[in-house]
Amino acid sequence: MMKNILFIITMLLLTSCNSKSKRPLLGNTPYQQKLNATYKDASKSPLKKKDLKGFKGLDFFPIDSSYSIIASLERTPNTPYLEMATTTDEKPYYREFGILTFTIKEKKMQLTLYQSLEEYEDPFYKDYLFLPFTDETSGEESYGGGRYMDIFESKISSNETIELNFNNTYNPYCAYNDEYSCPLTPRKNHLTIAIKAGVKDFKN
Repeated sequence: MMKNILFIITMLLLTSCNSKSKRPLLGNTPYQQKLNATYKDASKSPLKKKDLKGFKGLDFFPIDSSYSIIASLERTPNTPYLEMATTTDEKPYYREFGILTFTIKEKKMQLTLYQSLEEYEDPFYKDYLFLPFTDETSGEESYGGGRYMDIFESKISSNETIELNFNNTYNPYCAYNDEYSCPLTPRKNHLTIAIKAGVKDFKN
């Protein structure tokens, strides 16, 4: 009888452990879930050990479809690669890939899209383009140094348009850990509107 009871208790504990290990990822969209999973993974996370220990997920603005828009691209071919200022003494090389024009909340906006020399020379990252920006939430609700959005050249349509989804933005790693070197958002990429979408500032 005692053996049967111990067996039942053991099975209940195992079931409980398995259900905890299969706990759904935090986040309201696949993008948020993937980002949270990366930050929770000690082998990939930029978080300091003390912040990783109690990490329960990043803070996001509510999902807002009005911040997912189509932008037109005017390419700027043959622009030189120039040093970009960072949070450290490192100076990576970027070139202006093109100018994005779009409308948010009935306001016409422009952002400069960049291409990293290091990534362009790497076959794995050659498709990556870099879009840093600040807005009227920067330094208050969102990180003061701005936020980033990954753009892929292969996603640019034949009529030179691309989807910009500000819900899918992320902070530079130096927002979480000052050991990282992060490109500073150029002044020309400040949006004179509050982009209440994407990731918020990190409160450690």
